[in-house]
Amino acid sequence: MKQLLVFIRKEFYHVFRDRRTLLIMFGLPVVQIILFGFALSSEVKNIRLGISDNAEDVNSRQIISKIRSSDYFIVSEKKIGYGELEAEFRKGNMTAALIFPNSFGNDLLHSGTAPVQIITDGSDPNIAKTVVNYLTNIIQAYQAENFGRAAGYQVVPEIRMLYNEEGNGSLNFIPGVMALILMIVCTALTSVSIVKEKELGTMEVLLVSPFKPIWVLIAKAIPYLVLSILNFTVILLMAVFVLGVEVRGNVPLLFFESILFIITCLSLGLLISNATNSQQTALLLSLMVMMLPTIIFTGFMMPLENMPVPFQVISNIVPAKWYYNIIKSVMLKGLGFEYVWKETLVLGGMTVFLLTIALKKFKTTL
Repeated sequence: MKQLLVFIRKEFYHVFRDRRTLLIMFGLPVVQIILFGFALSSEVKNIRLGISDNAEDVNSRQIISKIRSSDYFIVSEKKIGYGELEAEFRKGNMTAALIFPNSFGNDLLHSGTAPVQIITDGSDPNIAKTVVNYLTNIIQAYQAENFGRAAGYQVVPEIRMLYNEEGNGSLNFIPGVMALILMIVCTALTSVSIVKEKELGTMEVLLVSPFKPIWVLIAKAIPYLVLSILNFTVILLMAVFVLGVEVRGNVPLLFFESILFIITCLSLGLLISNATNSQQTALLLSLMVMMLPTIIFTGFMMPLENMPVPFQVISNIVPAKWYYNIIKSVMLKGLGFEYVWKETLVLGGMTVFLLTIALKKFKTTL
């Protein structure tokens, strides 16, 4: 028993000295609890709602007052035409719009039925349907409180989803999956490219070759770049011909942005490969570091607006978030480069930064 206890104590020493094991054992569960507890929520909050009250009567003001008292909406109230309304949606200033016609109160009191139009951004159908449910419930609550069920008065919501009239759920799913697949596959495959040479003992051949370090990194990245572009093409073709997703925007722009994102992912993979000494560590790092943030912080599964402000700030360092926004804007909304230049600039900056660090981390001696 004394020998057994000695060996057990030795193993405890090994565990406590291995910081990576302790990080996985204690750090990862704490991070997951915090993320899943605070970041993931089925509710949709901080909805940017534009209200155009053309009626300006007692009934419309009462409904608007009930909406303002809700914790789910950030209300912006101004009269705008349909052309201006779509421009607001394109800029991302609105998640939804509520429009009262001129004769709203008169129709409600005299004919017993009054329409009100709800317009949502259908490029994310899950959020759009949730917003419609919120507004419909508020309108029904107002109707029950003021007229009762037996009075025969009815406010009828007329619903329209911009960019997704038929409510196709694939429209939100496809851009998110594109970002997730490219981020994980490109980063994971590239992360083992240099460390594999270290494990096989062939790094010496590369170091004594006349190539400069930057050419070694480029040579490692180009095959994965070509294969990733082919992978993106297959995903895009399947989205169009199998799932029936219409590409509304410019296809060359879509490929340009995707290639830029792929290069960003490859740069991150090269950095991980330079910083590790085994393929298992590189794969674990690339999958653990990229999969969870990509799923949570892109916004295609859970709205970023729901999250606490610190998590919203952290999401800005996840490349997939910016690519997801670009794909939604170009592919689903049909917007041009003038609407996605900021996201493109961020991805370009990330690529330059990651490539610079990867080059500096590349060791020219064993």
